[in-house]
Amino acid sequence: MGRMNEENGLNKEDFDTKAPKEAEKVSFKEMLWDTVKFALISLIIVLPIRTFIAQPFLVHGASMNPTFADGDYLIVDQISYRFNKPERGDVIIFKYPKNPSKYFIKRIIGLPEETVTIKNRTVSVYSPFYGQINLAEEYIINKDILPRNIEVTLTDDEYFVMGDNRPASSDSREWGPLSKSFITGKVFVRLLPITDIGINPGQQ
Repeated sequence: MGRMNEENGLNKEDFDTKAPKEAEKVSFKEMLWDTVKFALISLIIVLPIRTFIAQPFLVHGASMNPTFADGDYLIVDQISYRFNKPERGDVIIFKYPKNPSKYFIKRIIGLPEETVTIKNRTVSVYSPFYGQINLAEEYIINKDILPRNIEVTLTDDEYFVMGDNRPASSDSREWGPLSKSFITGKVFVRLLPITDIGINPGQQ
């Protein structure tokens, strides 16, 4: 065998050095393909989840103090409202009607076809189905600080929303009722800060 190698211009060392290099090339290709496959599978799984099921949001501002603070990291449930209607007390994420590229976080106060009245710094709701509804609003820290008197009757796809920190909130008192088409979902999980981690935070 040694003679045949010499006649062909090859020796044992050539075989020993070339074989590992070829093996390295195959290994690298396999590793690259595995990485591409993993990335594709991740996209296939993650994109639909973020688009239709859940999405992360970061709270900016103080409009929901003390329930949510600036910097809170939230996961928003985007699928529940496909099967169930939003309820009073839900904390929701929605596109700002005046600029849909922005997202707001507020609490639902009035439901479709109800009449919301703000008078003498008191919020009251009248439902055509249940009559007068008293709001406990235990989550409010500045409950007695409200703007001018307001009375609005909602249509069958409108909601009246307000921030828990009423003096610092731009909400339905300022720009009117919120159409359901703008609602992204409700707050499902708070991940940060770690000390306040929990499921359905702030829901009443």
